[in-house]
Amino acid sequence: MLNINNHAAKVKHDILVRIAKLQFAGNLEEGVHFIPREIIPKKQQSIRCCIYRDREIIRMRVLARMGWSIEDVEDDCKLADYAKKALEREKPTWPMLTVLHEACNACVTSHYMVTNACQGCFARPCQENCPRKAITVDRHAKIDETLCVNCGLCMKNCPYHAIIKIPVPCEAACPVGAISKDESGHERIDYSKCIFCGNCMRECPFGAMMDKSQLVDVIRHIMEKKRKVVAMYAPAIASQFKAVPGQFENALKNAGFDSVWEVAVGADICADKEAKEFEERMEKGDKMMTTSCCSAYVRAVQLHVPELKECVSETRSPMHYTAELAKKADPDCITVFIGPCLAKRREGLEDDLVDYVLSMEEISALFDAKEIDVTTQDIGSEVMIPTSSGRNFAKSGGVLEAVKIRLKDTSILKPAVINGLNKAGMAKLKTFGMMNSGKIPLKPDTPNLIEVMACEGGCISGPSVIANGPSAEAQLDKYVKAGAQDIINAEQIKQETSE
Repeated sequence: MLNINNHAAKVKHDILVRIAKLQFAGNLEEGVHFIPREIIPKKQQSIRCCIYRDREIIRMRVLARMGWSIEDVEDDCKLADYAKKALEREKPTWPMLTVLHEACNACVTSHYMVTNACQGCFARPCQENCPRKAITVDRHAKIDETLCVNCGLCMKNCPYHAIIKIPVPCEAACPVGAISKDESGHERIDYSKCIFCGNCMRECPFGAMMDKSQLVDVIRHIMEKKRKVVAMYAPAIASQFKAVPGQFENALKNAGFDSVWEVAVGADICADKEAKEFEERMEKGDKMMTTSCCSAYVRAVQLHVPELKECVSETRSPMHYTAELAKKADPDCITVFIGPCLAKRREGLEDDLVDYVLSMEEISALFDAKEIDVTTQDIGSEVMIPTSSGRNFAKSGGVLEAVKIRLKDTSILKPAVINGLNKAGMAKLKTFGMMNSGKIPLKPDTPNLIEVMACEGGCISGPSVIANGPSAEAQLDKYVKAGAQDIINAEQIKQETSE
């Protein structure tokens, strides 16, 4: 996994901060033109062929950060024109991803390569174990790529680790084969297969796979003050900022949001409903049920594992239930979900209760633009305190545990967790699908409640995080322990909200 501390992530943050500062100052249309030359000054060493090429790539990145699909933009477009259109835009546009071909390295097809560490040894295990006789040795091993089938046995058998695999990071990271090369050798996304897990965006070392930001849209509503703008932050957000409960709420209000909801409250509603649904399904005789809060997983089932469709819980996501509470409190408000997930942007487009979705990267840029330090904020009073299990939805195993503690009889539970929808995770999904369809016989220990998270480690490891997994989990644990109820139910939440 590509470390989040990298140059591409820093440039992305820099662009977002500059856009936000210009917009708050009322100078976005006038100032956006200068962002490429400010980021790439004349005396800076170029990354590509020259600084003018570098600036052109920055210009296209700016367009994506203003919410536009690069594929639809004309070569000679003016940033000011697209800034004006962004400020007039009524809603986000499909799809949530865009590919910057100018940044794409057009990586060669994944293959194995012999390095100069090869000793041309007498044992020659690479040659002896190659099933296609694609390796010859003359003081140094050589691979005939016309014969090689990329099985990797040569690499596994080399005692000097002299054979390496050269991957195409975005293609390797995509668990559903949605990314392939076009006729020019650059990568393209097949949206009929894509589950919007964000792996390609996270793993591309050239930052060519980009999410289309909705930050300009949200800031516009904050500045217009025509309707109240409500922030709904996911439990995973607490793992990204070293804050205690109450501080993040104040930071968001100081950034311009009128009110704040913690989505862990929606997670409590979700857990209550899933526990009840699971009991009803088991009583009815269903084979299994899966969780439904991860929208990347739900889309993976819809597109790639139809045998599991009937097993997916009918319960909506915590984002939806929180938006429902926010709209009940103020039907005319603008709801803005804040989380680590790309797939939530797709879910938000399809949910009438969710107006916009911001990533942790974007909210971090917003705080920097407004010079807000979350850790120095006063500890305000929370609108509603969720349970610790609701906040733990953010990490792998958390949803399952939240449902378990709400069951009347835990003896009916046979749990399983799929921690990450990489290729191995997708294989497990397909196995469960075959079990449900009867192609694979059920066993006494076959799981009947399966939690699935597209991101390994859970939402705290989403594609738009600003903190690495282990530190994020440690911070989430502190946040959960800092203050949350042991248990609450959906009826109590509805009653408190109506009051």
